[in-house]
Amino acid sequence: MPETKTLSTRWMVASDYDSVMQIERASFDHPWSLDVFLKLQRASSRSCIGMVAQYRSQIVGFVMYELLKSRIEILNFAVNPDYRRLNIGSLIVEKLKNKTIQQKRSELFLSLRETNLGAQLFFQKCGFLAEAVIEDYYQDTGEAAYVFRNRLERTGKEFAPGLSPTNRISKIMESG
Repeated sequence: MPETKTLSTRWMVASDYDSVMQIERASFDHPWSLDVFLKLQRASSRSCIGMVAQYRSQIVGFVMYELLKSRIEILNFAVNPDYRRLNIGSLIVEKLKNKTIQQKRSELFLSLRETNLGAQLFFQKCGFLAEAVIEDYYQDTGEAAYVFRNRLERTGKEFAPGLSPTNRISKIMESG
């Protein structure tokens, strides 16, 4: 397990792209191209940000996220398969939660492929709730996306006490 004093996060820079792309290809059946990473970081005038997790001198994980008016959207998130289950992903999520609170935003959210059960379970463990299903979201496969949210401040728009959103995930969790 990496020691916390040798594990750090920092902004993604151009020299990180080779490592990020290796992690991306090892993590996803439908990986982003380098072009997508570059376009997001260049064209978004600082609203899209990349961050990497580094263990000693090696990039072991990354996140791409977008700063929106009242929330942060996680666009892409991966940890090197050789370094999974070592709390690296949790460290990245905690950094994002802190950033969300510091910037007075109320929530983190992301869309996950219906078939990406590992990510669904990971984000659920990090305090995210599946709140919506968007049918035919992914153009490459036609599969649905699950929208996961982590509300960090109460906005007055939360569900009534005792009620929670219902979708395929919540039904599975209730029966399991």
